[in-house]
Amino acid sequence: MDDVALIAELTRRGATIAAAESLTGGLVTAALTSVPGASAVVRGGVTSYATDVKASMLGVDEFLLRAGRAVQAEVARQMAQGVRRRMGATHGVATTGVAGPEPQDGVAVGRVFIAVAWEDAPGVPVDEVRMLELTGDREQIRTATVRAVLALLAQCAVEGK
Repeated sequence: MDDVALIAELTRRGATIAAAESLTGGLVTAALTSVPGASAVVRGGVTSYATDVKASMLGVDEFLLRAGRAVQAEVARQMAQGVRRRMGATHGVATTGVAGPEPQDGVAVGRVFIAVAWEDAPGVPVDEVRMLELTGDREQIRTATVRAVLALLAQCAVEGK
């Protein structure tokens, strides 16, 4: 599903989206808002490039960040749920990982986690989290991450999540 079809599907469903981004630095939000009519569904985005911002702005558990660092599945899940709640969106997406050129905190270049979060019922948060092992240079990894998280959001939207 391309970005135009994704925005149309989210609009049809009355869904809204908010993005929490680390390695993508706003590229997910930019991709969504490049589509005419996106203002009907896009609530906004948080670029939480610094680890402490993940905790302070998105509510990611500080102990988790200290113990396991920022590049892990649980951080992506908490980022997606946090931005969804903070921005009052029906869906949250998140990206965290290492785009390079060097490994970070013992994590290899190309290791990325993406997440989509929503509520299955009032007060019942659920999510889909994926780990990616990407190759290429920094920009290729960032671009592939944007495509992957939007594809996961589209999959969730098609499945009615």
